[in-house]
Amino acid sequence: MPFCLEDIWHYYTSIPVFMLLLQNHLPIHTENQEVHFKGNETQSSVYSPSLSLSLSLSLSLSLSLSLRVCVCEFRKMAEASISVDQLSVDQFSCTVCLDLLKDPVTIPCGHSFCKVCINDCWDQEEKSGVYRCPQCRDTFTPRPVLRRNNMLAEVVEKLKKTEVQAASPAHCYAGPGDVECDFCTGRKHKAVKSCLMCLASFCETHLKPHYEVPALKKHKLVEASGNLQETICSEHDKVLEIYCRTDQSFICYLCMTDEHKSHDTVSVKACRTEKQSELKEEQMKSQQRIQEKQKKVQELKQAVNTIKLSAQTAVEDSERIFTEMISSMEKRRSEVTELIRAQEKAELSRAERLLEQLEQEIADLQRRVTELEQLSHTHDHLHFLQEIKSDLREDSRSIAVNQHLSFDGVRESLSALKKRLEEFCQEEFIKIPEHGERNRPAGKSLLSLQRAAAVQIILPPEPKSRQDFLQYFCDLTLDPNTVHYYLILSERNRAVTRSERKQQYSDHPERFDSYTQVLSKESVCGRCYWEVEWSGDVFISVSYKDISRKGRGNECGFGRNNQSWSLRCSSFSSLIFYHNNIETGLGVPSSSRIGVYVDHSAGTLSFYSVSDTMKLLHRVHTTFTQTLYAGFWLSWDFISKSERTVRLCDPTK
Repeated sequence: MPFCLEDIWHYYTSIPVFMLLLQNHLPIHTENQEVHFKGNETQSSVYSPSLSLSLSLSLSLSLSLSLRVCVCEFRKMAEASISVDQLSVDQFSCTVCLDLLKDPVTIPCGHSFCKVCINDCWDQEEKSGVYRCPQCRDTFTPRPVLRRNNMLAEVVEKLKKTEVQAASPAHCYAGPGDVECDFCTGRKHKAVKSCLMCLASFCETHLKPHYEVPALKKHKLVEASGNLQETICSEHDKVLEIYCRTDQSFICYLCMTDEHKSHDTVSVKACRTEKQSELKEEQMKSQQRIQEKQKKVQELKQAVNTIKLSAQTAVEDSERIFTEMISSMEKRRSEVTELIRAQEKAELSRAERLLEQLEQEIADLQRRVTELEQLSHTHDHLHFLQEIKSDLREDSRSIAVNQHLSFDGVRESLSALKKRLEEFCQEEFIKIPEHGERNRPAGKSLLSLQRAAAVQIILPPEPKSRQDFLQYFCDLTLDPNTVHYYLILSERNRAVTRSERKQQYSDHPERFDSYTQVLSKESVCGRCYWEVEWSGDVFISVSYKDISRKGRGNECGFGRNNQSWSLRCSSFSSLIFYHNNIETGLGVPSSSRIGVYVDHSAGTLSFYSVSDTMKLLHRVHTTFTQTLYAGFWLSWDFISKSERTVRLCDPTK
């Protein structure tokens, strides 16, 4: 930053500052001679305090003349635009710490140091009593008194401020891609404006004349550009400030009088105004097109998501339906196998009975032969005749055994069923569109409808009456390895009761140690139905086998997690259903006999009040991912302490 004349006048129009100036390297001109001080000594004599005082008084008397000369010298400095940032930082650095001077002092030899640095150096020389300059090695005795060099301190402060300003964005240097100032020497600053008249670019400092000099104020300034030559007419070396609409080119004013005479021309500014309005209109159209395309993008994304969701739903439906079909066929296969085995068992049982009968008759005949042999040797004619008459027996009727038991009827029925299924699949599956479902009403899946129709043909209908449910009855027992310590099993592990005393059960990894619960030993798969009688306050449940057994957390309690489903039956309140720790009040009274029906493949769990018509209490539709087990939770009533009992019922009773 350049020195300003007002600052110079402020600093050097006082006698003390002027006297300090005399002691710090500055020449003072008089009319007849030049006196030059260096440090605290003159060039011709050794420094002494009396000499300094006399010189100061003498100079004070001629203050007006000397001050006039000094101001003249500083005016020249100001006009030369000498700035602090042009000075070398090294000239104002301490040679001891190598940093800018801090609290600078000047010693008798004329060199300046930080006050702390020179004191540290001289403190080390205190024993010898001889003090040296760290730079020129001059010696001093005694130790000089150090005084702050105010002039030097001001210069250093100016230099520090200049460095801060130079580091700011407004005074930064030109970097890659920036337009450089054409008037900067050395490292160039970044240009802020370009002049079309001067054909040059200027930084903030060199641009000031264009704002201050009247002749330069008329120049046309534009944003800094590195391609100013492109704005000049190559033929006339004039600024291209006219646009020829006829030739669609930029020209100068001399071109208008020559090649482009009588052409449709307009100033660049007016052309810019026209194009600016066209640009705004084009921007609006482009923005509108962007919005339209963004809307189409959203619609397309939504369509993609819909297709993915529809395809995933179709896959899940097909997997579920095929699983149900396979499960149904597996069940039918098991039933046919059981039917064949039952017929086999019946025929074998009949054959065994006939075999026993024949063996008995053979034994009787053998005994008869022996008796007749003995009778033939008797000499008593009367006895002989009597025995012959009494032992005459008719032989048993002929026994026919079916040696060729035929299952041709079963085989023919299965072959017919296979043929019907193949024909059905061929006829129905061909209706599925090759490239997905099109023109289908929302919410209806052709695939699911066709699969559902196939399942209805293969699977029997849902049970309605108690007799229908009993077709799927499962004979369950309770697992002693899972029963809690305060539960007692009875009736060949088909009943469980809450006990006040802890039972001496062995430790087992599958045993519930906190919740008074028990699981069935047999799993529940396919379609399964069982009936439960209860008393007190109990939870009738189904659960995955992976349910946690140890601890008091919700992961162990039936209905408190996503691995179990539980119906709470209480003599004191209506039914409540629990799953994943969510309570659902059913608002219906409890029934002393509850029927539980599970269709694992269909993902349904139903609770019924047992009667001939089977009243539905609650039904759950879900997807079972593991094998299910029946379970019971017998809570403890600390108030009434009524008995808690659950019994798996025999449907014949």
